Amino acid sequence: MRLTDFWARLEEAFGPAYAASIASDQVLSQLGGRTIEQALAAGEETHVVWRAVVAAYPERVPARLR
Repeated sequence: MRLTDFWARLEEAFGPAYAASIASDQVLSQLGGRTIEQALAAGEETHVVWRAVVAAYPERVPARLR
């Protein structure tokens, strides 16, 4: 998954403002206690980060974006 696709999916699922907040503020255990931004900056693959988002917010991510 391209990084631009990742951000588009995150914004579609949460809205632009909330997606930015989640990416910078929410620590996900699935990412080793890092935020989305930290995981991506550390070189984590976007599909791995996206799976962590889906696991953390299954009720927010529509099935078509999974």
